[in-house]
Amino acid sequence: MIARAFTVVEDVVYVGMALLLTALVLTLLVLGAVEIVHSIASAAPAKNVIALLDRILLILLIVELLYTVQVSFKAHALAPEPFLLVGLISAIRRVLLLTAQLGEQHDGQPPPTEPLVMELAVLAGLILALAIALWLLRRRGGGEAAAERA
Repeated sequence: MIARAFTVVEDVVYVGMALLLTALVLTLLVLGAVEIVHSIASAAPAKNVIALLDRILLILLIVELLYTVQVSFKAHALAPEPFLLVGLISAIRRVLLLTAQLGEQHDGQPPPTEPLVMELAVLAGLILALAIALWLLRRRGGGEAAAERA
């Protein structure tokens, strides 16, 4: 009886998280569309490219989190693969934003490159580690979630 009560509470938490993430994604989509229209109307779309890229990648990250909640809800267990994918998307998102910032100039002067390059190196190592972990997980046969998804 107690185990059943915990299962019900767990289901309620998963559904609540899914609803919140869905509302967040829809809000970000609407705000992103408004920003794109406003940017085009102001005849300066290039100025907001980095912010729009950040918004789109954040939406992708939240959708992947939503998928992770869905997998956890169905299986009533935490699968490692969706979490590795979320980490991978997050690291790649940061790399894309950093490289966009490296190419952008502020007040005629380039941004400080040493800390950005150091962060890029750390992120590259993280991406490599996450990719290897995903590969090992799928090779071992733990990639059922990916097989269902494809």
